[in-house]
Amino acid sequence: MTKPQHEQSSGFFARVLEQPYLLLVLAPLFWGGNVVAAKLTVGQIDPFLLLASRCVLATSFILPFAWPHLKGDWDVVRRHWLVLMAYGAVGYALFNGFLYLGLQTTTAVNSAIEQGSLPMLILGANFIIFRVRAKLIQILGVLLAITGVALTATHGDLGRIVTLDINIGDGFVMLACLAYTSYTLALRFRPKMHILSFMAVSFSGAAITAVIMLAFSPGGLGQVATLGSAPPVVWAVIAYVAIFPSMFSQVAYARGVELVGANRAAPSHNLIPVFGTLGSVIILGETLEAYHFIAAAIIFSGILLAEWAARRSALRSSP
Repeated sequence: MTKPQHEQSSGFFARVLEQPYLLLVLAPLFWGGNVVAAKLTVGQIDPFLLLASRCVLATSFILPFAWPHLKGDWDVVRRHWLVLMAYGAVGYALFNGFLYLGLQTTTAVNSAIEQGSLPMLILGANFIIFRVRAKLIQILGVLLAITGVALTATHGDLGRIVTLDINIGDGFVMLACLAYTSYTLALRFRPKMHILSFMAVSFSGAAITAVIMLAFSPGGLGQVATLGSAPPVVWAVIAYVAIFPSMFSQVAYARGVELVGANRAAPSHNLIPVFGTLGSVIILGETLEAYHFIAAAIIFSGILLAEWAARRSALRSSP
């Protein structure tokens, strides 16, 4: 016998976890906020110290929740621990490390728009590396997305590509996108285990990697001592990036996929640059230039073309 509905959904968080589309809005909202939060601390905390603080705190936060699942998945963890940690090193530490470095010299708006190309970069990489079939219109979508990123990185002047006159910050953000693309492609080989077990081990890999990166940074591990005198905004940002983009977004997106399926959940990623850009303008006071609108329109046109082609293909192949 099933429980009465009011018992199944008791509690605020229980009710939230039954709202797939709310979850699929919250996840990109928190991810988009990562850019805004990191930009708030530029000049107040070293990017490598921010990264290490985030990864260590996030790992400490998730371990108690993941512990029961880790015990059940221990055989898998023991066999694949190095690979699982590599996921965290690339997908979390390198991605955010490059992103935080880029934000030192580029705007949060630029960063948000450039991250909007991720779906197309992943589609293109799947085609090149794994020979996943792609229609001509999907390839066109990838090329449009790349053009939009190039327009953003050159601040509206594509001619600067010829002379390699690209803002170093935008270059780091593009490296971050490539790191996350690699991580996403590698997920097809992820060992089967509970999502919290995977997050705990991969976060541990990210924390170790981030601490090593901090150790080899110009300020070294001694920078940790400066946290004691850090202003409140720095601590607020560390808490935010360690909890919301790191853990809550992952859980919200995973639950959303569980409720409505991966195909219906995937377009929610397109909200990341939307929320990132809005936050940059509202919270940081950054200015939207004409090339931002043009680049965003080009990138979203590419995404829409690719998704339209994918849906059309799925309808044709369905019985």
